[in-house]
Amino acid sequence: MSGTSEGPTPAADLVGLTVTESDDQASRRTEEPGEGTASPFRSAFGAAPLAMAVVDREGLVVSANDTLGELLGTGAERLVGRVAADLVDLAADTRSWHAYREVLRGRQARLRCSRRIKHPDGHSVWVQVTVSPLAQGVLLSVADITARRELQARLRHLQMHDPVTRLPNRTLFFERLSAAVEAGAYERGGTGRIGLCYLDLDGFKAVNDTHGHRVGDRLLAAVAERLTRCADEAGHTRAIAPLVARLGGDEFALLVEDSTGTEQLADLAESALTALQRPFDLAGRRLSVSASIGVVERRAAGTTATGLMQAADTTLYWAKADGKARWTLFDPERNAHRMTRQALASTLRPAIDRGEFVLDYQPLVGMADGRLNGVEALVRWDHPQFGLLTPNRFIGLAEEDGAIVPLGRWVLATACRQARRWQLDHPGDAPLFVSVNVAVRQVWDSDLVADVAEILAETGLAPSLLQLELTESAVMGSAGRPLQALQALSDMGVRIAIDDFGTGYSNLAYLSRLPVKVLKLDGSFVKGFQYEGEGAGDGTGADEVIVEAMVQLAHRLGLTVTAECVETSAQASRLRRIGCDTGQGWLYSRPVSPDRISELLRPAVAQSATGKP
Repeated sequence: MSGTSEGPTPAADLVGLTVTESDDQASRRTEEPGEGTASPFRSAFGAAPLAMAVVDREGLVVSANDTLGELLGTGAERLVGRVAADLVDLAADTRSWHAYREVLRGRQARLRCSRRIKHPDGHSVWVQVTVSPLAQGVLLSVADITARRELQARLRHLQMHDPVTRLPNRTLFFERLSAAVEAGAYERGGTGRIGLCYLDLDGFKAVNDTHGHRVGDRLLAAVAERLTRCADEAGHTRAIAPLVARLGGDEFALLVEDSTGTEQLADLAESALTALQRPFDLAGRRLSVSASIGVVERRAAGTTATGLMQAADTTLYWAKADGKARWTLFDPERNAHRMTRQALASTLRPAIDRGEFVLDYQPLVGMADGRLNGVEALVRWDHPQFGLLTPNRFIGLAEEDGAIVPLGRWVLATACRQARRWQLDHPGDAPLFVSVNVAVRQVWDSDLVADVAEILAETGLAPSLLQLELTESAVMGSAGRPLQALQALSDMGVRIAIDDFGTGYSNLAYLSRLPVKVLKLDGSFVKGFQYEGEGAGDGTGADEVIVEAMVQLAHRLGLTVTAECVETSAQASRLRRIGCDTGQGWLYSRPVSPDRISELLRPAVAQSATGKP
């Protein structure tokens, strides 16, 4: 019999009674089983159905009965002289080993613990080990509790699994969830994150009411099978597949331990929705069902099982409210904004047709003379229910689903039309140029060159009065069609600007090859300036040195430089001294309506706005 324990060893069940003097004297008067061949105790010891061995103070087996030999798969005589603790793996954990040593020394009354040991023929045996003191050693008793453990396992399985779907039930789910968010679980390694898809079938009550609960139960079982397949497919490359559980009624959950981010949970939710879209053939009936899913993914640290379920339940409610048959990602800001990513995406394209978008314009001011030279067009979504939304709430969605193409075309046409109107309304002033942001998908998914040419011809705006802004990462990675489009636009006379320069790839070699005319420095550089009159700390002037170097480089390449996020006169003064050409920020004006720009074009007002006498 091997003394090797299989798997985690349960903690010992210790009976911590102190051995009193009277107990010790009584035990000394008791004849031990090994004393005397004719002893009745010896006979009882040998014939006992309980496996036993007498162990001396050194922990060695003095004698063992045949029952113990049979249990361990060897002869009783071969156990004599063996280390008793090795036979039943008492050294597997520190607590059991310490308690065993205390019993050997007579300092503790008894030790009881459970072990799973391996029989020589290969099968596992669960045993309960009891160690009790004798006069000159201890009595080791070993009871086979395999049948009891198997019964307990079967009963636990029944207690922890749903009888209809055979999935883990709510009790087992919360047991696993609670264990996953405990500190020890994520501190042992892994990603330290946890994710949950909380699913509810849409219209399941109607199935029960129409076809009866028997058909409803069969439908639940079929749904469980499909969700399990989704979980298996999602977990085939991972150590642990997502846990699928039925929480009650028509509610299911997919728990992902050590998740890798919201994308993984979104993919799992999408695969679940796709799997449930296929009709179910049950008892000669073809039934269709959809589901709404609330998705939550976050760091396990600081998360509780209750908190995660509350977030999932709230998100599931959002999915139902948004029209069902969809998944919704938990958004902490939704309580304030009352809108989810999916709701915005589904209404974005129709909003373009309904004319819900408006443009504000932020002045671009010459640093040398404070004159208003141009404006940047900034789109807002005037949502009829949720109010005015800034670009960071919807531009990303528009880029993902392609709505950026029609939206970008509308922004371009509106901005050019407005710039031409200002030109006509103020013929005596130098015309303003208008700067419009362009997403790289607009270059790929539409004929941007043709769109620009058509809009310029329609509005009558000169190409030199149009500036197109692309992010640094988009421009620096341009090749093939995007590069050709940028070159064609430049040849047309349109100015190309790199937005947020200095925060992306910053591949300076591209600047000499791309048809770029303007660099727009990211506002983080301007915010990092040290101002006159303020205390200087370590690294004083680092941002200013970087900005000055970029301005000089741009000028050597024939480019002009615009500084974003200019908010104070001190910043403007430093930028002017460095040689920056144009400034943009709240020092001059926040984004305003077209009418306000018209007011700024009047000499008196313009001077006041730019801080010039």
